[in-house]
Amino acid sequence: MRIHYILLICIGLTTGLQSNVNGQKKNDKTQIQVVPVDAARLSQQASELMANRVSPLKIASDELAVAKLNEYSEQLANESLMFPADELYNSNWDTLNVNPFARTAIEFPESYTIDCSTFTMPINNGEVKITSKYGPRRRRMHRGTDLKVQVGDTIYAAFDGKVRIKSFERKGYGNYLVLRHPNGLETVYGHLSKFIVKENQIVRAGEPIGLGGNTGRSTGSHLHFETRFLGKDINPEEIFDFANSTPHKDEYVFHNIKVNGKKTNIYSTSPDAIAVHRVRSGETLGAIARKYGTSVAELCRLNNIKSTSILSIGQPLQFRAKQISVEASPKAVKETTPQTSASTGSATGKKIEVPIEATQSEDGHVYHSIEPGDTLYSIAKKYNISIEKLCELNDMKDNIIIKTGQKIRCS
Repeated sequence: MRIHYILLICIGLTTGLQSNVNGQKKNDKTQIQVVPVDAARLSQQASELMANRVSPLKIASDELAVAKLNEYSEQLANESLMFPADELYNSNWDTLNVNPFARTAIEFPESYTIDCSTFTMPINNGEVKITSKYGPRRRRMHRGTDLKVQVGDTIYAAFDGKVRIKSFERKGYGNYLVLRHPNGLETVYGHLSKFIVKENQIVRAGEPIGLGGNTGRSTGSHLHFETRFLGKDINPEEIFDFANSTPHKDEYVFHNIKVNGKKTNIYSTSPDAIAVHRVRSGETLGAIARKYGTSVAELCRLNNIKSTSILSIGQPLQFRAKQISVEASPKAVKETTPQTSASTGSATGKKIEVPIEATQSEDGHVYHSIEPGDTLYSIAKKYNISIEKLCELNDMKDNIIIKTGQKIRCS
């Protein structure tokens, strides 16, 4: 009641008194006119002020809640750095292999969004000069971007993260670091002359982690910089604009390219991005082109080779990735006669697609006439049988050299 009484007096003094100065001075005194005041109205205003006042206890409580929230947010941030992208990587903290899944088959997600908004350039020595780009190099795959530095130049962490590997590789990276980041990326820093951080150390974006050098397989001082996702190397220039020291976008979405409706574990940031295929035994340019819905001419242009070039097993070939589902050839002719099972003699009711290049003999068997670029692999795939079955039907081995015009039984 004491506070209410004090408020009542204050309101009465501020609202009940009006000064009316008539502009004339009489013995240096100002005339004051007193106006009657509504007591009930004053009491109501005092009650409203009492209801709206904030107590010291409430202020202290609000400040404590804010402090708790800040503390909790800091704990979450620290946890994400203690165990960066732990759920994505299934707690795989390999301290030996750059690709932590090199010996493990994993299922890549359909797509994944990576936050690149906090990117910091790994070098800070003036104008950025790229000395070697990502891609095939002399029948080997160069899995990163080389940035020019001098021996002793400071190298910085690209994002907040944790040091997974601190190691040396004489015939490759030299002194190198691998950092894993909460956004799901891993970054690799190769050919360092000196380490500034330790394994399992938490680092912040822009924090010094090493010094530039020329160690390992290197012909001049530079930083070999890689970006990887679940062990899969990604062209850093698809993510970052090194010339302007910024990411192309704050968020990058990587899509798993599908061929014939199946995942390929080939990642692309856009429908027309460049991806890499490694040549397998028996593959030809024609077969690879058909597999990815491109042309031999386009493969030759992207890889600076000729259509007559001899491919080596394991050779990387670039192609323009597309979200495609390869359709059956328009030349295909469908036979609706039920197919008879060889083992049971019962009709399966399946439709058989017989390419126009194939011929069907009187005994019901289908034969394929070899064309330029055909391989046992491509023929087996075309007729939906295995290479082993193809060899069995034709009494031959899987390393046989097939010739144009040769007829091969396919059913």
